[in-house]
Amino acid sequence: MKIEVLGGYGGESLGCRMTCLLINDTIALDAGSLSQALPIERQVRVKSILLSHSHMDHTSSIPFFVENVFGKSKDSLDIYTSPATVYAIRKYLLNNATWPDFTRLPNHLLPAVRFHELQDEVPFEIDGVRFTPIPVDHLVPTHGFLIEQGDKAVLWSSDTGPTRRLWEIANQTENLEVVCVETSFDNSLQDIADVSYHLTPATLAKELEKLEKRVPILLHHLKPPCVDKIKEEVEAFGNPDIDFLEQGKVYTF
Repeated sequence: MKIEVLGGYGGESLGCRMTCLLINDTIALDAGSLSQALPIERQVRVKSILLSHSHMDHTSSIPFFVENVFGKSKDSLDIYTSPATVYAIRKYLLNNATWPDFTRLPNHLLPAVRFHELQDEVPFEIDGVRFTPIPVDHLVPTHGFLIEQGDKAVLWSSDTGPTRRLWEIANQTENLEVVCVETSFDNSLQDIADVSYHLTPATLAKELEKLEKRVPILLHHLKPPCVDKIKEEVEAFGNPDIDFLEQGKVYTF
């Protein structure tokens, strides 16, 4: 399994692209920077998008990506996500007012975009990769994902505050290679992290107490203004298992 980090941040600035992973060159997990990070010839190879939730830092490149690949494949782009996120994308993004409704273009029988609604903890497979959507605790309905191919598994938290089921899944997954956990704000912004259901290094430390095995931890979704402070606070843990997801890097499992 190959995972390329197109965007690893919870916001956008020079050098920070919003959340998007590319799995085996054909599957995108979230779409915060799908159209910005890849040349057109590579965008055309992406046939499926999984959306963890509806927030803009995970969905904002969808309109431009769909336009870039429109007409270059006879197959529809498949978007897999929760019913709540399907509703939000249809109402606020592909609604003809904000952007053309590509679920009805070129026509409703052969649309450029098709939605597939996910159910909590019901696994599904795309191109030989198995995904299990795991509900986490965020402001809107949100899924983390257990991603499996062959005998390797990666756990992706997406956006979450303190949560429970994600860690239960981690503890019972024998072939777990890495856990990717969000850490959005530094400790000085604990109040905003709490009300927006995100983690800081302080709450991350409490979450990691729920992990009953030793496994590498990669932190993602740092807010650009908080990057340096978060890294300073996390490095103070002195935990050699913790590192930061590196934008532009290809991870192979």
